[in-house]
Amino acid sequence: MSKSLKRVRAAIEAAGLPDGIMEVGQARTAQEAATSVGCEVDQIAKSIIFRGENSGEALLFLTAGGNKVDGEKASALAGEALGKADAALIRAQTGFAIGGVAPIGHLNPIRAWLDPRLLDFDEVWAAAGTPRHVFPLNPRVLPGLTGAISADFII
Repeated sequence: MSKSLKRVRAAIEAAGLPDGIMEVGQARTAQEAATSVGCEVDQIAKSIIFRGENSGEALLFLTAGGNKVDGEKASALAGEALGKADAALIRAQTGFAIGGVAPIGHLNPIRAWLDPRLLDFDEVWAAAGTPRHVFPLNPRVLPGLTGAISADFII
């Protein structure tokens, strides 16, 4: 089992959530993940990471699988211009590789925002630290687990 997957499993256990981690083959896109678990694409909680242009830190936007982040709205929320986060920054901040960034189990604290669309569901699925593993959770626990602030940052 990978270190990333172990960290997510430990975060799930620490939060008192059921461990429903599933290996799904390939889930690099929201549609692949939704097809694998048999849910709507918007039930996939995507972890989109940007780099703060001034701070240089990674910033997390948790969004419904069918939605796209509006750069201007996201920048306004972050209080700084945002740019593309490269693989090295994502790995250093979160401990995850692109395609497997989980909303929990990060190596370092990260500022985060939550797409309110996710709250329309009783269950969503998120990456579990690898591009091949996902886990279910009630989206209402995400703000408490991640510190994410519910906000409008969608196109």
